[in-house]
Amino acid sequence: MQGTRYSPTHIRATWDGTGSVQDASRALGFSRAKGYDLVRRGEFPCRVLRIGRTTRVVTASLLRVLETGEPEYNGALAGHCTPS
Repeated sequence: MQGTRYSPTHIRATWDGTGSVQDASRALGFSRAKGYDLVRRGEFPCRVLRIGRTTRVVTASLLRVLETGEPEYNGALAGHCTPS
């Protein structure tokens, strides 16, 4: 369940320029493990930044994906983003 914690309105109000892969994955409707798997394969539906050993999701990219349903990334295939 997405809940208000992961709504675009709440994300806009509370997140900085980046968010964790875990939180972004939950906002998109899949597990942390699935999110990290997609990041490793270059298929996460939002832009991600690797800073040293840390991976962060670009908040603006996540919001665009949540609002349009279209992936915006790192090599995603064209088409709608459907949570697994």
